Amino acid sequence: MHTNTTKWFYLIALSLIWGSSYILIKKGLEGLTPLQLGSIRITLTTIILCAVGWKQVVTIPKKAWKWIAVTGFFGTFFPNYLFAFAETEIDSAVAAVLNGMTPLFTLLLGVLFFSAQLRLKQTLGVFVGFLGTLVLLFREFNFQSGTGSLYGILVIGAAFCYAVNVNVIKYKLQGISAMAIAIGNFLVILLPALAVLSVSNFPFEGVLSDPKITTSMGYIFILAVLGTALAKVMFNKLVAISSPVFSISITYLLPVVAIGWGMLDGEVFTLLQWLGCLFILLGVYLVTEKTPQKRGV
Repeated sequence: MHTNTTKWFYLIALSLIWGSSYILIKKGLEGLTPLQLGSIRITLTTIILCAVGWKQVVTIPKKAWKWIAVTGFFGTFFPNYLFAFAETEIDSAVAAVLNGMTPLFTLLLGVLFFSAQLRLKQTLGVFVGFLGTLVLLFREFNFQSGTGSLYGILVIGAAFCYAVNVNVIKYKLQGISAMAIAIGNFLVILLPALAVLSVSNFPFEGVLSDPKITTSMGYIFILAVLGTALAKVMFNKLVAISSPVFSISITYLLPVVAIGWGMLDGEVFTLLQWLGCLFILLGVYLVTEKTPQKRGV
């Protein structure tokens, strides 16, 4: 398959998979706490990845493990818990749209730390996307009460983590297979995740006896297999064959899938939220659109 066709295939497939992850997180939280959900998701994914690609670990150079650790924590560990906590207070569709800040952060970090160039159209995209995020946060501050109004900021924190992750993979882990990076990531964060699970009061003895917990575990298993294990490998491959900003422009399509699931689940998406969504997607479009180069350059 041609590289250009392959990267678009991965982009669309990941948009569908990750766009469905938000509703799975929401359903998982019906029987689990955010700490339990995040830890179990990491544990299950580690088991799945090791079962299918354990031999890939030996292909990781020793000098690359520090960057493997960085991408493990920023690409999976922190976002897992941040999204779980955020969706205890905000709708899954809103979380997906707020995650649209990821390409903007990716571009800015690339400019600041990896010598990427920032064009005028991309600068405008950063501004427009940030405006859209403010619109969504304004809705949360006005319609939520207490600390719940701050939970949208957790998603923005996760978006920043994803931006760090994609830049490090692109510029520091070139030449290492997507599967090796994914397995290395989860081996690094497994013990911290198990430590969190041990203090989360998870009812190990009641998993099979409590229908609510059993159902939530089922949703998290699906999330671990598709939304984490499979998607992680696919995303690493996408980063390897495209630019960081193109790779993370999954968030251009992802909110459409998440909003569809949210509305099917009874979530209400207001006119103000649609406006914020429009600004974010416009910002992402401006950031990710390539500027045609002049001939002879």
